[in-house]
Amino acid sequence: MSDTARPQQTDRREPFTRDDLPRRAGPRPATTDTNPHTQLDQQPEAPLSQEIEERVGRLAGVVLAPSRRAPPNTTGFYLKPEYAEGPADGFMLKTEFAHLHPVPDVSLHLTLPEPIRTQAIEKGWAEPHPLAGQPTISHLIVLLYAPRDRQELAVVHSLIEASWAYARTGSVSAA
Repeated sequence: MSDTARPQQTDRREPFTRDDLPRRAGPRPATTDTNPHTQLDQQPEAPLSQEIEERVGRLAGVVLAPSRRAPPNTTGFYLKPEYAEGPADGFMLKTEFAHLHPVPDVSLHLTLPEPIRTQAIEKGWAEPHPLAGQPTISHLIVLLYAPRDRQELAVVHSLIEASWAYARTGSVSAA
């Protein structure tokens, strides 16, 4: 991969926008079409999942705890109540805005605001959750595919930051 084709570095300050989200290489991974909605192949090595947790845990106001809307051993990403000022559709349940499925899956469910949600789906990074938009389930929830390498980790983390920012303030440019 040439330097000009690489995704942005991991210290990116702003989430990707509709125009600069790179296309994910290769075919989409296989996933289930029912609950639990999981990724079945193209999974990363365990250290990438640990890095996702570490990076998200450093975002302002985030608490890592067991998910209340996912199978056992899924790590929920919650905002402390005083940080959770975004709209209701920015959350999956209470202040949980995303969760990371355990190894070997390592995909995530999260809320992504428009137009980033549509772009992430169009460019191969995500797919809609099969229950998105049903009662008590945000229409913004997607399955974000597990990063297969460090370059993809940078993109995945930026999309997680977009979800976090939207849950915090209703904007993707929250600091």
